[in-house]
Amino acid sequence: MDATEKRIIDEIDAKREEILAFARDIYTHAELGYKEFRTSGKFLEKMEALKLPVKKDLAVTGVKAYLNPEKKDRVSLALIGELDALRIPDHAFANPETQAVHCCGHHAQMAGIFGAALALTLPEVAEKLDGQVVFFATPAEEYGEIEFKNRLRTEGKIRYGGGKCELLRIGAFDDIDLCLAHHIAPEDAIQIGNGTGNGFVSKVIRYRGKASHAAGAPEKGVNALSAASLGLQALGLNRETFRDEDCVRVHPIITKGGNLVNVIPDEVVLETLVRGKTIAAFTDAAKKTDRAFKAGALAMGATVEIDTVPGYLPSLAEEPLPELLRASEIAAPEKEIIRLDRHTGGSTDVGDVQHLMPVYTFRTGGIRGDLHRVDFEIVNEEEAYLNTAKIFALTAYYLLKDGAVRGRELADHYQPVFQNKEEYIAFMDSFDSSEVYSGESSRRS
Repeated sequence: MDATEKRIIDEIDAKREEILAFARDIYTHAELGYKEFRTSGKFLEKMEALKLPVKKDLAVTGVKAYLNPEKKDRVSLALIGELDALRIPDHAFANPETQAVHCCGHHAQMAGIFGAALALTLPEVAEKLDGQVVFFATPAEEYGEIEFKNRLRTEGKIRYGGGKCELLRIGAFDDIDLCLAHHIAPEDAIQIGNGTGNGFVSKVIRYRGKASHAAGAPEKGVNALSAASLGLQALGLNRETFRDEDCVRVHPIITKGGNLVNVIPDEVVLETLVRGKTIAAFTDAAKKTDRAFKAGALAMGATVEIDTVPGYLPSLAEEPLPELLRASEIAAPEKEIIRLDRHTGGSTDVGDVQHLMPVYTFRTGGIRGDLHRVDFEIVNEEEAYLNTAKIFALTAYYLLKDGAVRGRELADHYQPVFQNKEEYIAFMDSFDSSEVYSGESSRRS
């Protein structure tokens, strides 16, 4: 290690308890997307304590803190952490106020960028960085509570359900050239690089029927729940038409199934994501999904409203950075380091950022169980939090030292899918639609 590498490692080790306390606090006070006010507030406090200039309330709860803003014209590197959690109320550490828990490890990302900030803001380290570092806390990566997000859309607070999508739209990534991102993983190894992941659109399907006495006069009603049941069955029968190589996933839930057991349900609401490996794949699956739910309405004489909004774009494969390899070897010399290049059926709004600029990802362990499950458990805080901080900080140093030549090279040679933010916004908005179908007529807006 050179003197700066050693100083970074020593500082994170010295601030071990402060980093762990921050991670535990977020872990036990988990919040859901676009509601992460306490979490973003805690991060803001830490950044202000480091005397960093900040921007807050970005896409509702997002926070950016700046190190070396006077050097941003050379290159600007963002270290990305995600604020939100999942609703898993049966988990041992679920927040009783929100029913949320960090079963995807976003709190480890936040601990990692906080620990990296502690090290990189040391004057003797900061002076070695010939570019800007943005410590970026981003909201709403977990795409849930679609109706809630649609209310925020109606209120004009957001346009997109994904936090990074919204941050791209409002220009919060305009002053960033490249990014580092992290995720927790169940494997006992450090993973660098990234495979591909599904993109998706989200839908709210609202069936409207006619209420009537369920026992005394069922013939006078139009059963919205029966229409929804037929729609779900039709969707299930469509699954054999999804190509294996497209990795299509459609997974609806019913959020409202009626009002009272002795009244024919006159309103039933479903939410679903329609995912696929490519834009063409999830677009095709979305058309079949709409067709299936319309069939349920037609069969029962109900009306169905299908609101579709853009979700996430597919995540793109990335080559593992040699700098991430070097950082991982120093941070955790005892750990195996593997290259990640597989496809996953899951989705992340990191993919949207990749369509405009380079994002380099690494994964650390320290957990038992699996992601998004009640058995998720942090079992090694050193791996989950401190190794994450060290890899973030060391990689930032490598990309920005010596005139930030390496960071500039990566940014300049990247070939984005969209040439600018306006192209991205226009593409996303093309998936925004609302249709009302009654069997006799269809109205789209």
